[in-house]
Amino acid sequence: MSSRLALGTVQFGLPYGIANRTGQVDPGVAAAILEFARGSGLDTLDTAIAYGESEQRLGEIGVSPWRIISKLPPVPDAYMDVSTWARQMVLGSLSRLGVGRLHGLLLHRAPDLLGPFGGELRDTMVSIKDEGLVENIGVSIYSPEELEAIHSCMPLDVVQAPFNVFDRRLETSGWLERLKRAGTKIHVRSVFLQGLLLMDAAVRPAKFRRWQALWDRWDAWLLRTGLTPLQACMGFVLSYPQVDRVVVGVDSVRHLLEIVDSVSGPGVDAPADLIGEDLDLLNPSRWSAS
Repeated sequence: MSSRLALGTVQFGLPYGIANRTGQVDPGVAAAILEFARGSGLDTLDTAIAYGESEQRLGEIGVSPWRIISKLPPVPDAYMDVSTWARQMVLGSLSRLGVGRLHGLLLHRAPDLLGPFGGELRDTMVSIKDEGLVENIGVSIYSPEELEAIHSCMPLDVVQAPFNVFDRRLETSGWLERLKRAGTKIHVRSVFLQGLLLMDAAVRPAKFRRWQALWDRWDAWLLRTGLTPLQACMGFVLSYPQVDRVVVGVDSVRHLLEIVDSVSGPGVDAPADLIGEDLDLLNPSRWSAS
């Protein structure tokens, strides 16, 4: 099961996540995490140009044996030569990472394909793939609705999307099955809802009390099943055979060990009454306004 995990590395370059109490991961700790991950059967790293020093840190550690997925940042406003910009971004990533090609290149902002330079951006990504600088191209999305508009704009080898016990839009929209039928690799992230699903109620930020009824059902289900929050989160997403990789971010070897240990259990069938509907909860970018 651990071979279906991908190591997210945003914490290597930025202090990230609502549950983060330690800040950016120390370079020595990052190297130890990578060593343990590799020994545990993980083969895929998820990073992005927008993740601060992440690519640079990975390159300093040495990541040539890994399958690396990175992401192009949003196209700068009024940028005219998108083709040159995209190539420069990819070559910069390869240089920082110290590798000859990427396993995957995703758009961090998928709606860029619908902008005035969308066609040029698509053609450049296809060309970069044809040249062998990347093996797979695709998009990172924030909601399945984005796919309705962009799925015909570009061949999607990989789609990365949020998916967790509360946020099942990828499944309920039908896109989980549609992508799998199309042969697209599906990588899911936010499986812990940035750590919120792993928090004890006593330390959960007060602004999330507006969804107390949902939290009460979550706590009652965990008590009834005897599952830990970590076992429930991982068992749920890994119960879907359509999911190729589950991206998990960690800040220590101990944290990764706990995750690896949790995936040895059986799949988890979470009840429908745990599905969240409010995007103010499901989309972390909206938390600051909640």
